[in-house]
Amino acid sequence: MPRNGPDITVPDLSGRRAVVTGGSDGVGLGVATRLAAAGAEVVLPVRNPAKGDAAVARIRALVPAARVSLRELDLSSLASVAALGKTLREEDEPIHVLVGNAGVMTPPDRRTTADGFELQFGTNHLGHVALVAHLLPLLRAGAARVTSQISVAAARGSINWDDLSWEHSYDGMKAYRQSKIAFGLFAVELDRRSRAHGWGITSNLSHPGVAPTNLLAARPEVGRSRETMGRRMIGALSARGVLFGTAESAGLPAVYAATSLAARGGRLYGPSGPGHVGGPPAEQALYRPLRDEAEAARVWAASEGLAAVSF
Repeated sequence: MPRNGPDITVPDLSGRRAVVTGGSDGVGLGVATRLAAAGAEVVLPVRNPAKGDAAVARIRALVPAARVSLRELDLSSLASVAALGKTLREEDEPIHVLVGNAGVMTPPDRRTTADGFELQFGTNHLGHVALVAHLLPLLRAGAARVTSQISVAAARGSINWDDLSWEHSYDGMKAYRQSKIAFGLFAVELDRRSRAHGWGITSNLSHPGVAPTNLLAARPEVGRSRETMGRRMIGALSARGVLFGTAESAGLPAVYAATSLAARGGRLYGPSGPGHVGGPPAEQALYRPLRDEAEAARVWAASEGLAAVSF
């Protein structure tokens, strides 16, 4: 598979099972392809079966020997998350890699999940929290590496504890920051609790930098009929090799965090170029909003209650 730009060496993953959310296009598809090329059996939980089929065909075109299959998942529905957990537990195959990559970004107006949570908080954070909880026995059996995809947006902002679902004074970007900060705090706390309780799971974080992905493209399901001006600008600069990464290079930090023997628990990995928006992956300082252990414990407890799961 010839590639341009930065690249990494991925260790042999033969005999390992990897689950990648948001793997039907963009960064997630790139992550899934690299894991499959390294020999992993890749499970793609998808909301849209047609996009899932196209993703499988794309992976097999690039990796003819790929072992890849689809499962059904809508992260904005806790019932759907629970159903996937039940399906995979019944398959009774240890999971060695889980990449929580799926997400939505800045709907033009406030939208909610099937369970009534603000869409970004419910999908980007609570859906993934519930997924990890439902898969915990399989993750423990596989001594899994769990990599949570956050965003450069999590470098600043905070949790809106007085209004987690943004029912008042909705701000799409602030709500997006909150969802990624919460997810990052959960990931740090997961690693801490795994070490404390002997779960055998390593949890770390990644971010893709900035690249022309589908987060800001036309997304009718979140009320966006056309791609944003920012998406057009990012695409133009990326195509010229200026500053930003590509959809392929943006997935490398997650692949590195999920597979490298040098990647450690509780650490953040992202592009190492100027402004950390492009370039090869490397460890980076944990964002300030993600360093507060008390805040991480508070997010963990609140998330268990809201997602109706227990670890």
